[in-house]
Amino acid sequence: MLFFKTHIELIASLFSGFLIVIAFVLDLQHYAIYSVIFFLLAFGIGGYAKAKYGIMKTLEDRQLNVEILMILAAVGSSIIGYWAEGAILIFIFSLSGALETYTMNKSRKEITSLMEMQPEAAWLARDGQTIRVPLGDLEIGDFIVVKPGERIPVDGVLHNGQSAVDESAISGEAIPISKYEEDELFAGTVNLSGTVTMEMTKPSSETLFQKIIDLVQSAQSEKSPSQQFIERFEGRYVKIVLVGFSLMLFLPHYVFGWDWNTTFYRAMVLLVVASPCALVASIMPATLAAISNGAKTGIIFKGGMHLENLSMVRAIAFDKTGTLTRGQPEVTDFVIRKGADPQLAMALIAGIESQSNHPLAKAISDFVIAQGIVPLPNLLIEDIPGNGLKAIIGDEEFLVGKPKFVDEPLAAAFENGLLEKLANQGKTVTFVRDQKGILAAMALKDTVRDITKSTIEELEQMGIYCTMLTGDNRTTAAVIAKETGVDDYISECMPADKVEEIKKLLIKYEYVAMTGDGINDAPALATATTGIAMGAGTDIALETADVILMKNDLSRIAYAIRLSRKMQRIVKQNIFFSVTIIILLIISNFFQVITLPLGVIGHEGSTILVILNGLRMLNRNL
Repeated sequence: MLFFKTHIELIASLFSGFLIVIAFVLDLQHYAIYSVIFFLLAFGIGGYAKAKYGIMKTLEDRQLNVEILMILAAVGSSIIGYWAEGAILIFIFSLSGALETYTMNKSRKEITSLMEMQPEAAWLARDGQTIRVPLGDLEIGDFIVVKPGERIPVDGVLHNGQSAVDESAISGEAIPISKYEEDELFAGTVNLSGTVTMEMTKPSSETLFQKIIDLVQSAQSEKSPSQQFIERFEGRYVKIVLVGFSLMLFLPHYVFGWDWNTTFYRAMVLLVVASPCALVASIMPATLAAISNGAKTGIIFKGGMHLENLSMVRAIAFDKTGTLTRGQPEVTDFVIRKGADPQLAMALIAGIESQSNHPLAKAISDFVIAQGIVPLPNLLIEDIPGNGLKAIIGDEEFLVGKPKFVDEPLAAAFENGLLEKLANQGKTVTFVRDQKGILAAMALKDTVRDITKSTIEELEQMGIYCTMLTGDNRTTAAVIAKETGVDDYISECMPADKVEEIKKLLIKYEYVAMTGDGINDAPALATATTGIAMGAGTDIALETADVILMKNDLSRIAYAIRLSRKMQRIVKQNIFFSVTIIILLIISNFFQVITLPLGVIGHEGSTILVILNGLRMLNRNL
């Protein structure tokens, strides 16, 4: 539809230009009446789309716009006998409008290409047969066969086989990823080698790929504060131009002795050159292009406002687990109270931890299962965000979590100060307490991501203060902070503490970003100027955040900031250029240096230039 609209506008504009050429030839042959007819046809065909849009928009918003200014200028030129100038105005204005539509559509090209990547059908394996069915007929738990070269139709896990998968559509990473049984597969990615069977885990409407499309579409419709200001300014500016036009119709005749024809002609030129078309187009194309750039490289911005805010960020707070670190800790020590039954204790602990989605809980339950111990089933637990878990088994209460939650003095005294020894090694220690005291202690080590240290260094070189907010104890936090190279860290943070720390940073730095992935990070993500969520994070973190890193690639943060800062530079260039051109054209008109056609060329040419400048944001070489 956009393709058809763009080309109809362009064809109508070019045809109006052809009619103007015919009119000129007829005028040279002294067929004045016929030339006027062709000029009128050029007016109607070239100006119909813009005139219709301008009138409908004025009635809808009850506010004048630049299209109305162009219509008035063209009609006014014709009234005083400048048919050619009026027709040329319509021709160039319609041509610039068609080109503007084309360039705006070009900035939306990435979302169109994303939608084209979405498969419409899949090979369903059922009752020993493989049949082709629409995605809408699939259900969670269905087994789907994906052949080499095909796009994976839905989100799921690899059930049988192994292959290399191109995930560039989601992550922006060009290197294929090897996939084995139980590995996650994402809709829209490409199976490159072997035939595999996958199990569907999400409806097609809720796949990661569909979420990307929805987020980008939403972001492209959301306007930045600068764009909203320009649009509000446009209505007031048009009124100022009309007042200036009204004065221009009379004052020069009486003050400077211009004849009425010159006075009216210069008033028409003023309508053209003072129109804020270029100024209005200074922001939106650049913003759309930047959002498209981000989507193609694994960064999802939820709107132009967040792009604009990110360019001004001067401090970033990072969650530790799953953000600066891999978020996949491993159990290194499992110490059980003397006298307790080790197998029963481990089965109990695994039964509690297996009902939590927290990475530490999963690591503990996986460790126990790997020992051949079956977790106790159907235990009733309560999740205490930022602290741990509470379980009631029979008449006995069990607490699983950090030392402060279970009783810090008891935890510190367990096994002759085991906590301090393990913490000094950079390990996170989780305790289990029953009615007799500390039942067990589990030490876990979460390694720092390979890209973390270089990312922190790059951000610091960009003048950004980096701090870490973690729920871990001070000793463990200090070890991780040293490994990552952050400027500072705050340990033992509960969700409310993270919010308070973000508020302090906001007072000091004004524009602050928060990066996290968990439920406990959501309040801080919402409090920060810009919330950045890791793509593999919890749903609430993804919903709360303003920017999403689809591949959990921290280096994308630095890229996103460079992208946003470049966009701001381009926007400022566009605004300065467009305002300068308007001022120069107005002054030139007052001194009668330019004609109406030259005014049109200067005005519309500047509009096209700022749009093309904005499209530079599609370039990924930042």
